[in-house]
Amino acid sequence: MLVLQKAVKMVWSLPEVMRVAYAFMAVMLLWMGIWSFGAAGVVASSRGDLGRWWLLVVLSVSLFWTGAVLCNTVHVIVSGLVFLVLIHGGRNASPMPPNPLMKSLRYAVTTSFGSICYGSLFTAAIRTLRWKIRGFRSKIGNNECLFCCVDFLFQLVETLVRFFNKYAYVQIAVYGKGFNRAARDAWELFQSTGVEALVAYDCSGAVLLMGTVLGGLITGTCAGVWTWMTWCDRVIMVGSTAMLMGMVLVGLAMVVVESAVTSIYICYAEDPLLIQKWDPQFFNQMSEKLHQRLQHRSALAREILTQNQHDTRMQDIFHL
Repeated sequence: MLVLQKAVKMVWSLPEVMRVAYAFMAVMLLWMGIWSFGAAGVVASSRGDLGRWWLLVVLSVSLFWTGAVLCNTVHVIVSGLVFLVLIHGGRNASPMPPNPLMKSLRYAVTTSFGSICYGSLFTAAIRTLRWKIRGFRSKIGNNECLFCCVDFLFQLVETLVRFFNKYAYVQIAVYGKGFNRAARDAWELFQSTGVEALVAYDCSGAVLLMGTVLGGLITGTCAGVWTWMTWCDRVIMVGSTAMLMGMVLVGLAMVVVESAVTSIYICYAEDPLLIQKWDPQFFNQMSEKLHQRLQHRSALAREILTQNQHDTRMQDIFHL
């Protein structure tokens, strides 16, 4: 939450990044206008309910992927600008290169666009699956068989996270790497510096996701009420489609803050002194939180080791 608050303040001080988000929202609205003709044709068609639902699923996947590509394009643009601000110690610092936003925009829609499209297929789904498994893992209790199965899934998802994570877009924006290499380098950077202890429990993505879902629910509810008044037999179909459209639009606005969050983490992992130069008080708070998290992990590891040693001794006594 500390990083999220700082990211919001940073975005507020960079009005040009919000203009980028608004421009991409306009592009998304244009695409939705074209897309809605296809969706309306499916809803009004004489096909059976099953056929209409399958066509809507296909259309929804295309809408979701297009929205993810536009979101991640904004992510790369904003990450490039925010990283420059962090490196140079502020927006008005004298070493800042001229017109950095246009350079970042041109780079995102040309050189890095293939990596953005590729990463957009996987990152959101894997991140959501990781949250779900982590939450379920903490509630298992003493069922060792179930714990082993969930732990296997968790390790599998953790492996996927090494190659598909949102921090890759910062590396793409700054260094021009391919998506898989950028994701791997970002995760290895976090693990080698210990910042992964903060990133693993970062809740900013969950907070922004809640805002996105809330926007989708409001849109879907309004569309569902209108449909119930005019076309009562297709309320669920129209409401769920409108909810997805609302989530995509709100997500485009939220990704600006998420880009600032990811850039702060990457910059802190690469060189904490850059964060200290930018904001000494925030640097001290981050360092204190990282120290607390590393201490907590060490204590937890010692507790698990002690428990395993105790279990081993009990097994040896039992065999004797």
